[in-house]
Amino acid sequence: MKLEKAITPEQLKPVYELYIDAFPEIERKPISLIEEKVAEGSSEVFSIMDGDEFVGFAIYVIGRDLVLLDFFAILPEKRCGGYGSKVFPLLMSQYPGKHFLLEIEDPDGDVEEQEKELRRRRKAFYLRQGMVSMPFLIDLFGVEMEVLTDGCQLDFSEYHGLIRGVYGPIIDEKILFVRYLDDRKKTDKGRREVGN
Repeated sequence: MKLEKAITPEQLKPVYELYIDAFPEIERKPISLIEEKVAEGSSEVFSIMDGDEFVGFAIYVIGRDLVLLDFFAILPEKRCGGYGSKVFPLLMSQYPGKHFLLEIEDPDGDVEEQEKELRRRRKAFYLRQGMVSMPFLIDLFGVEMEVLTDGCQLDFSEYHGLIRGVYGPIIDEKILFVRYLDDRKKTDKGRREVGN
């Protein structure tokens, strides 16, 4: 298993096809925005390769001290084949000296039980890989998400600062603090925006 930087149209074609297939429209950034950030050096796109075979992709957002695995997907026909476990250590070690984080859909969100189970399995996978859940929920473009890190402690303002530093006002106002996870059993007093 290896990561190859996806630069050429031939390399990017399967990445973008899987990106559109694997993520709901509400969670996807425009491809033109991804390409703009790659050109600026604040984002990178990698193909996940098994020998010469494309099996998935990873898109990173790169900050000064933090790196966000913004999108990660394995081809549907390759899932449950151990590819995720094989490639995840490579994904985490791609940027030595930077703390690694990612976002996942809230596994306890207001969705059907089948979707909850899928989200719980996804979270369990990341926890088995050594990721740690941060104690807050965010609203990212209307989707409640948890933030997981490589073990570093991160507060909302640090997470928000990474996104703002890369995307500026384009996305800045679309990220809201929802609540601390300790308050999950209490009445939700509504969302409030937090900024620096």
